Amino acid sequence: MELKQLEYFMTLCQELHFTRAAEKLGIAQPSLSQQIRLLEHEIGTPLFDRVGKKTLMTEAGKTLLHHGYNVFHELSQARAAISELQGLKRGTLKIGALLTVVNYLLSPTAIRFNQSYPNIELSILGLRTGDIYEGLLKNELDLGIVYLPMEHEDLETIPLYKEALALAVPADHPVASEPIVTLDIIKKTPSVLLPDTYFLRQLINERCRSFEFTPQPVMEMTTMESIINMVSMGVGVTILPKAYLDYHENEQIRTIPIHDPILTTQIGVVYRKNKYLCAASRVFMEQLISTVKDEQID
Repeated sequence: MELKQLEYFMTLCQELHFTRAAEKLGIAQPSLSQQIRLLEHEIGTPLFDRVGKKTLMTEAGKTLLHHGYNVFHELSQARAAISELQGLKRGTLKIGALLTVVNYLLSPTAIRFNQSYPNIELSILGLRTGDIYEGLLKNELDLGIVYLPMEHEDLETIPLYKEALALAVPADHPVASEPIVTLDIIKKTPSVLLPDTYFLRQLINERCRSFEFTPQPVMEMTTMESIINMVSMGVGVTILPKAYLDYHENEQIRTIPIHDPILTTQIGVVYRKNKYLCAASRVFMEQLISTVKDEQID
């Protein structure tokens, strides 16, 4: 088995479509089909089922895919260990982070890191929790900044800080001058929230159940920036991380603390337990922890 064949196989597993996989790999479709046939011949069993126009993985294919991730993981570990010999003079570092923390937390850390180690290629991707989880397990990310808990036998987590959620209302809203509100405010007034598939919305839903109601937003939007825009235009109120709201300093909205209950989330760093933590990863984590202390985030 050749590494190139394994790469072709794993790309096909992602796409489950020969034409799209060939385009992604930059090769002709017949070449991809030939390499997959050779691989299946060497393995001694079909890796894919062709059902009409659909391509599906067989059990053997799923097994090979699992071990394929481990093969490329070990190769990346070897590259990281070898590049470590060069210190922090070159290399790459790819981080997946929650959109809520990219600006106010990661920006100062990234700037400081780049100034100290300009030859390290740093990539920071604003992603959802589930995408970060998958990216770490597939060895596509070195570090993740996520909501905790994130539990998996192959993942290690380090808590960073607790993040309070707050209510954001239009500046001319009747409760805009209130010093505090209770969570049932979103039962009494129109709201704009993230969809149910998002961690923050799930947390809000869970806490609302203690008040024996389920939020019924007038609008759901997938980005916090768009939600803030809707609030500033008077569409409704919302609940978002206070630090994120404070960072934006939008004069058209007011931020009000929520009590009874106080809503908090835990932000932390996550990485693979068996992943070689290169110097770049360790230094970035140290600087990230330093940023949290400097900014006195809580």
